[in-house]
Amino acid sequence: MSVRVCELHHIHSLEQLFAELSRQLRLPPHFGANLDALYDALSNDVQGPFEVVWRETAESRRHLGADVYATILEILETVAEERGDVTLDIHH
Repeated sequence: MSVRVCELHHIHSLEQLFAELSRQLRLPPHFGANLDALYDALSNDVQGPFEVVWRETAESRRHLGADVYATILEILETVAEERGDVTLDIHH
């Protein structure tokens, strides 16, 4: 089975992040566009395997704010740890 790759770059807002993840990973129509819903969707609703490649994260961190960026990263890392078919490639 081939691995779908979700490439994130120049993320400046949560709305942009949610839109890119929804488009590239085909999040379900009931996705609530909030951080709790993001965890739920990535944990349960997105078929794997998939890889999230996030480039220019320093730029994203500046635009999103350190706390929001850290929460997003924690969600992605938790999903990758809990599922055996998700990988992360984070470029700081």
